[in-house]
Amino acid sequence: MSAVGVVEKTTSKAGFAVDHLRSFIERVERLEEEKAALAGDIREIYSEAKGSGFDTKIMRQVVRLRKLDRADFQEREAILDLYMDALGMR
Repeated sequence: MSAVGVVEKTTSKAGFAVDHLRSFIERVERLEEEKAALAGDIREIYSEAKGSGFDTKIMRQVVRLRKLDRADFQEREAILDLYMDALGMR
């Protein structure tokens, strides 16, 4: 087969490299599979914690808050305090 035949075979009618596109799609698919497996593992951990008597809603909130840097955490805490005071909840 000539070099021209190879180029035509791996290039779509729209003018992009099919193999390159396929590679991206397959990489995303593998990561989606890994993400689904990890999500299942996380659900199992929360289920185990719930079985041990922990409040999983609060645990999820703690996990979200731990992702914040100190300044963002303090800002959220201050705003929450302000709103709760304004609503007479403290």
